[in-house]
Amino acid sequence: MRRSRSVILATVTALVAGGAATYFTGSASAAAACAPAWSATQVYTGGGTASQNGTNYSAKWWTQNESPATHSGQWDVWRNDGACGTTPPTTPPTTPPTTPPTTPPTTPPTTPPTTPPSNGQLPKHFLTGYWQNFDNGAAPLKLAAVPNNYDLIAVAFADATSTPGAVTFNLDPGLAAAVGGYTDAQFRADIATLHQRGKKVVISVGGEKGTVAVNSASAATAFADSVHRLITTYGFDGVDIDLENGLNATYMAQALRSLRAKVGASLLITMAPQTIDMQNPQSSYFALALSIKDILTVVFTQFYNSGAMLGCDQMNAYSQGNVNFLTALACIQTQGGLRPDQVALGLPASTRAAGGGYVAPTVVNNALDCLAKATNCGSFRPPATYPGIRGAMTWSINWDVTNGNGFANTVKPHLATLP
Repeated sequence: MRRSRSVILATVTALVAGGAATYFTGSASAAAACAPAWSATQVYTGGGTASQNGTNYSAKWWTQNESPATHSGQWDVWRNDGACGTTPPTTPPTTPPTTPPTTPPTTPPTTPPTTPPSNGQLPKHFLTGYWQNFDNGAAPLKLAAVPNNYDLIAVAFADATSTPGAVTFNLDPGLAAAVGGYTDAQFRADIATLHQRGKKVVISVGGEKGTVAVNSASAATAFADSVHRLITTYGFDGVDIDLENGLNATYMAQALRSLRAKVGASLLITMAPQTIDMQNPQSSYFALALSIKDILTVVFTQFYNSGAMLGCDQMNAYSQGNVNFLTALACIQTQGGLRPDQVALGLPASTRAAGGGYVAPTVVNNALDCLAKATNCGSFRPPATYPGIRGAMTWSINWDVTNGNGFANTVKPHLATLP
């Protein structure tokens, strides 16, 4: 998320040349000893093995209750390592009905539901907006003045300290002056007011100019401890990771798990990666999301300021600023291992809010329909439907208010029409 939006020109040629189109590879091996039988209750991490129905499988990332027999495709969590042990029984399948169905299916398969972690009682489909703790020409707002259409408010941003990994929060003097005065006590009272309205508030870490780095075990500890202090002091419901200048997936995962242990299951963990950060499940941001999948609330990728990108079909490049771009890139995340309820679409609230990639709010609604119901798609159609798609995010609430609340007033009511 950016105080000033500069366009990130990501070239598809470089991605293809670097192998970004090859997300996962795997090959079957000759029959071997069977790994321990797969268990629905066991947690498997990357490299973990299990067997099912006479076949060995290896986990590509964290997983639980995802059967290898049905989750071992190119994009899925399990890699098929080939037959094991004795030849499986040859009982023929049940004879199919002789009368074909009268109406063939017309929509892609629906991703089977899985049980998500606690989401802090957020709606099934919800709208997120970033509140600017600075004055950059968008409408300055006190936190309590955030329009009621927003379900989750991300406070942008926490500040780095001299201690690696540690963060703090300070109201921006320019913002305080622009709203006629704003104290720390008033800010905390506004968070309580939003809670009374049923809203959730998270503290966002990073942004375009953010300098927070969690690159060691000690930095991970400092991050978890300092964010926990902010949660305790201000009443934040969680943390948003918006590190646009790189991150260490290993130590950030350590920090977030430590924070979760301190706060408990009510902790909200959100992420706002740039589009290029979610092109490949092996990239650091995507890897972080997969490694904390069991405690992750949602990822709202910034589908703007990105130029053209490869879609989940791995064959075509899609230009930003249309429904094809949103749907073709969102399904990279669902195909790559995130649950649909962990995926949301991030868009700018107006042309002034970003350097490129703005779409009318109605296009956001069309993209959500396409992903959830296979309706209102462009020329690209996702390989499955995702009724659990979580919703949308905008940068920023302030720019939306400046623009007459067009984003929130259009997208929020539409979320109620999703399955």
